[in-house]
Amino acid sequence: MPIINRVADLSDEIATWRRDFHENPELLYDVHRTAGIVADKLRAFGCDEVVTGIGQTGVVGIIRGRSNTSGKVIGLRADMDALPIEEATGVPYASKTPGKMHACGHDGHTAMLLGAAKYLTETRNFDGTAVVIFQPAEEGGGGGDAMVKDGLMERFGVQEIYGMHNLPGLPLGHFAIRPGAIMAAADRFSITIEGKGSHAARPHDGVDTILVASHVVTALQSVASRNVDPLESVVVSVCMIKAGETFNVIPQTAELLGTVRTLSPSVQDHAEARIKAILEHICAAFGATATMNYARGYPVTINDVDKTAFLTGIAKQIAGDGAVDTAISPMMGAEDFSFMLNERPGAYIFMGNGDTAGLHHPAYNFDDEAAPYGVSLWAKIVESGMPAH
Repeated sequence: MPIINRVADLSDEIATWRRDFHENPELLYDVHRTAGIVADKLRAFGCDEVVTGIGQTGVVGIIRGRSNTSGKVIGLRADMDALPIEEATGVPYASKTPGKMHACGHDGHTAMLLGAAKYLTETRNFDGTAVVIFQPAEEGGGGGDAMVKDGLMERFGVQEIYGMHNLPGLPLGHFAIRPGAIMAAADRFSITIEGKGSHAARPHDGVDTILVASHVVTALQSVASRNVDPLESVVVSVCMIKAGETFNVIPQTAELLGTVRTLSPSVQDHAEARIKAILEHICAAFGATATMNYARGYPVTINDVDKTAFLTGIAKQIAGDGAVDTAISPMMGAEDFSFMLNERPGAYIFMGNGDTAGLHHPAYNFDDEAAPYGVSLWAKIVESGMPAH
C-alpha cells in the first residue's frame, strides 16, 4: 500500500504547519508556542483527550478507535525543539529568531504527527487507543526522560511505542531500520588536572599540566584500540582542552571536556572504568592529581526485535520492499527516545530526507515531500497494529 490518499490530500496543510514551526523555532523545554499550537490543533481535530505539561512542556493526545475490544494502546512520539544554530538556508520561511533554527527536522516530525492525528481522528479505523506524544528537549535536554518520569506510560496506558527521524542522504520514500542497538549511549566527562605552576624557563620547579593532559588525551584512545573488543563499538573524544593564559607560564590546572559513545551497557561500564583508571595512573606518574565528573547521558536506543519486524512490514507496505533497508549500521549519535524504549517495547525508524544538508547543519531543511510517507507510516502503525473488526 503506497501513501494513503487522504494523507496525500493533507500534504499542503501539513507543509504549512511545518513552515510555521520552522519560522518560529524554540529550544529545549521553552517550546510554549509550538506546544500551544499542537494542543490547539489536537483539540480542533477532535482528540478525545489533550493533556499539556507532561515533562514540563510536552503534549499528549488521546485518540480512541471505533471500538476498544482489544484494549491495546500504541504510542507515537515526535520531538518539537530546535537548535541554537544560525540558519543559512535562504528559504522564504527561514527562522525569524537569530541564533535558533530547526536544523534537525523536528518541525517536520511535529507536523507529520499532527497530520497523522488529524487522519486518525477523522477515520478511527482501528480497535484500541492511539496516543500521540509531542516531546520537548530532545536536543540535549532529556525531554523523553522527563516525560517518562512524569508518568507518561502509566498515565496513558502505553503498551508499545514508536519513533521516527528523518535522515539526509537516504532517498525520499525510503526507510531504514535495524533490530537491537540503532543509536548510541552518550556520556560526557569533565576533567580537571591539578599540577604545580611555574615559570616556563624552569619546568623542573613545577608539574606541567599541559604535558599531563597531552598524555591523558593520547592514552584515552587506547580505550577503543586496546581495551574494548574490536567487534564492539566505542568512541572516546576529548573535545576541549583549556589551560594556561600566556606563553611563558606553565599553568597550575588544565581542563578537558569530552564524550563517550557506546552501543551496549557493558561496554559503557567498561569505558567509564578505563577512563578513570587511565586518568588516575597517568596523573600519579607525573606527580599531578585529577578530579573527574562522569555523567551518563542518553542510553543506547535499542529496538525490540518483534516490534522492529512489525514496523519494517508497515514501511514496506508504504515504500515497497526495495525501499526499506533492514540492516542500517548503528549510529554513534544519541537519541532520547531511548528512555521511552527502556520503558516499553517499540522501535525507531529513519525516513529518507533526500539529498539535503546534514542534520545540525546551518543549511539543513526538512523536505516537505517526505511528509506523506511519514504520516502514512504513523497511520498504518495504528491501523495495522490495532485492526478494526
